[in-house]
Amino acid sequence: MKQSEYIKGAKNITHIPSELPIVLFMGRSNVGKSSLINSLTNRKNLAHTSGMPGKTMLLNFYLINNNFYIVDAPGYGYARRSKSMQDEFVVMIEEILIKHPKIVGVVLVIDFKIGPTEADLNTYEFLKSLNLNIIMVATKKDKISKSKQLSHENKLRKQLNNPTNLFVVSNLHKENIENVKNIILKGVKEYESS
Repeated sequence: MKQSEYIKGAKNITHIPSELPIVLFMGRSNVGKSSLINSLTNRKNLAHTSGMPGKTMLLNFYLINNNFYIVDAPGYGYARRSKSMQDEFVVMIEEILIKHPKIVGVVLVIDFKIGPTEADLNTYEFLKSLNLNIIMVATKKDKISKSKQLSHENKLRKQLNNPTNLFVVSNLHKENIENVKNIILKGVKEYESS
């Protein structure tokens, strides 16, 4: 991901900047999506991390290598959002997942330390029902002691029924970041040649 730039925030599918392929990043509020995007693009402040979870209600578009978008969706599962805001979020996500013609895949970000929440598991099942290419990324590996990381990862894999594409990453130590980057770029390349 040699080139990356923030393009815009969009409230719905009609505001999407162009018909380039997209990779959608989803995850609950405060799971570390912005930090992951910054690590993948090797840019410290490309995606802004928010101190107030649940604040952003936009699809944030980042143009990568001038040929596809990383789209950062608002965090889900934030309890203080009003009912109307939660409904808006569901409509926004369903529209882009079901109606956008060029979805390459979805990066579902979960917290390695906490494990998958009910909202994570429900989202995962919903994405599987749409037959989308799903890349699972568990962030904050460095928050678990090294001696417990393997057993923690095994437990996580079991909870998610052993997904093929699960990467446990540390943004701090850049662990597994290259692997996530490579699988995203491979998916874009395969999509373009199909």
